[in-house]
Amino acid sequence: MPANTKYLTQNGFQRFAKITAGLIGGYAISALFHVGLALVTDHKIVLITSIFSLYLLWMTLFIVVFLFKSGWKALAIYTSVTLLLSLLVNSLQTNHPIL
Repeated sequence: MPANTKYLTQNGFQRFAKITAGLIGGYAISALFHVGLALVTDHKIVLITSIFSLYLLWMTLFIVVFLFKSGWKALAIYTSVTLLLSLLVNSLQTNHPIL
């Protein structure tokens, strides 16, 4: 049974923004979350469990992005969360280096 066309995104730019936010932004958020978690806790355990949990978090964030009405809003939110996490990881890395 085909999808109802009134629920599909009509604008190609909105669809591109959603896919870009989900694919690149979701992966960046997932990876930075796990790096920050490794800096706070035991990094060996986080490395072992991140093989599965990074993929699950990435796919969850990829699906969540399609719940937004605007793709540009999703892209802006994912970019701001990525920047916030990168600043957090940078500050944690200077205070508590792994190596």
